[in-house]
Amino acid sequence: MPAVPFKELTSKQDGTSSADMRREVSSARELQTARFAKTATRTNAQMTSRQIRQSCPLDEVCTNLLRQSINELGLSARAHDKVLRVARTIADLEHSEAIRPEHLSEAVNYRMLDRGYWK
Repeated sequence: MPAVPFKELTSKQDGTSSADMRREVSSARELQTARFAKTATRTNAQMTSRQIRQSCPLDEVCTNLLRQSINELGLSARAHDKVLRVARTIADLEHSEAIRPEHLSEAVNYRMLDRGYWK
């Protein structure tokens, strides 16, 4: 994991409480339950490739960002799907119907952290 910036360590501002985080996650799970109501799938993590294509449409900006990430970082097809699953979850946490560039960028960053951590 990357180091936490000193400014964040010494901040007087409280972070997100466990109760608030629990509410946000529960709300995102409800969105996922509704999305997959007529399927055996329950969460974004369980999405098949077909469900990813249906549930994770990207606009042109996001498509270009994902293409660039895959090409420059050498991400596999499997990593492509994982990034989209995580981006969909991040969007769900923000109650965003669409995956936006910031959701996709955050998901790619998590993938790169994961990649670096397991080397």
